[in-house]
Amino acid sequence: MRVTLTINGTETSHDVEARTLLVHYIRDAAGLKGTNIGCDTTSCGACTVLLDGRSVKSCTVLAAQADGAEVTTIEGMAAADGTMHPVQRAFQEHHGLQCGYCTPGMVMAITSLLAERGDAELTEADIRLGLEGNLCRCTGYHNIVEAAMAAARAPELRS
Repeated sequence: MRVTLTINGTETSHDVEARTLLVHYIRDAAGLKGTNIGCDTTSCGACTVLLDGRSVKSCTVLAAQADGAEVTTIEGMAAADGTMHPVQRAFQEHHGLQCGYCTPGMVMAITSLLAERGDAELTEADIRLGLEGNLCRCTGYHNIVEAAMAAARAPELRS
């Protein structure tokens, strides 16, 4: 079947099997390798992307279900000039990664959480709850939460 998506602002169209997962479409058909495959069971969140602005685990969505949608992956977060998105910058500044495997999914989940919450003051508990579907085996989440709180204070994200 033919699936057409706009990924990071660029329209892509590929023939895929009806059972193709969105994560495989992104990685294999579109050639974007930043979205990681961790578990294929919706447990880890390494494959989290934004689908029409909302975070989804792309291992639980068929590419056909996303036909016509806009997808943002980690590759689409930085500005065209290479300036990092505030969430990416916060991860760097607050050491919110170690091995980095979960980082793309964490960045996407936090970006979605901040967009959903708007200017609301996020607490550590809010962030931990918002990230409960994303697993990290390395950091113990402390620095990830610190990065999320710093990103929430970024002037670019406050309206």
